[in-house]
Amino acid sequence: MKPQRGFVAERALAQHSAALLRPGPGATELIGGLERVGQRIAKALPGALAPLIGDVRLEIPRATPQKTTFGDYELASAPLAANCLLGAGVSSAPFLVVIDAAAVFALVDRAFGGAGLPPETLPRAFPLAAELAIERLEALLGGAIASALGGQAEAIRPLRRDGELAQLAPFAGDTPLAVMSLKIEEATRATWTIDLAFPLTTLEMLFGANANGGDQPAPRPRSAPRAPDPQAEPFASMPLLLSAVLVDMALPLSALSQLELGQVLPVSVARRVPLRIGDVTVAHGSVGASDERVAIQILS
Repeated sequence: MKPQRGFVAERALAQHSAALLRPGPGATELIGGLERVGQRIAKALPGALAPLIGDVRLEIPRATPQKTTFGDYELASAPLAANCLLGAGVSSAPFLVVIDAAAVFALVDRAFGGAGLPPETLPRAFPLAAELAIERLEALLGGAIASALGGQAEAIRPLRRDGELAQLAPFAGDTPLAVMSLKIEEATRATWTIDLAFPLTTLEMLFGANANGGDQPAPRPRSAPRAPDPQAEPFASMPLLLSAVLVDMALPLSALSQLELGQVLPVSVARRVPLRIGDVTVAHGSVGASDERVAIQILS
């Protein structure tokens, strides 16, 4: 039988005070955290780009992130650029790295021994050599960004890339972004830019309740486990059978079948005799004599 009556609560349901529920960081806090992370990225970039540009002094002025939407950012984007969508952390929170097309071609020209100048007229698409340079840039920048965020290089993973931002379509048009443009200044070459565009949702995942850009104290590293001491118990008295292979020779089956008592097999003792424990070779030695007994001197 099913009771045909309603249930009535014995007491009022609990209501949590808004003061006890700490809200997540707002847009201003997230953008401020990105600005602090951007300073660390700017410091790491000269060393990260050294494999591509050599020992060249770079100046990267301080940049302030600007809040916009992806639709507005796309309208102002160049028709050709190295647009790289990367993922951060375990959940691969997406963010965008955009590099000047002219800078990519200049790096390719420099790699082939040129003066590091882009072509006067940029093509409509990147050739294979430029794609390889972009892939290399993507990896170097990912390592610098991961380091600035307090993680390892593996924490930043490439998702996809395209020369046209509209074809890449990384975010919806109304996605709120925090965009930071880093100006790369070289003494004898034109300034080029690297844009870092983070959706606010990605910044929330990266910074969480702590929107200070990863300024929290680093966790104390765990001490590496100590290797067992072979001089201490219970290992010191453990018996292990050590064998020395003086002769290792191959005989055909026909010769083995004709072996007789008294037959002499000519053998030669190896100069380097392997010493084994089971199937593992632990040392090599040479055969000699000590106190009128056969002995082996350890050589390696």
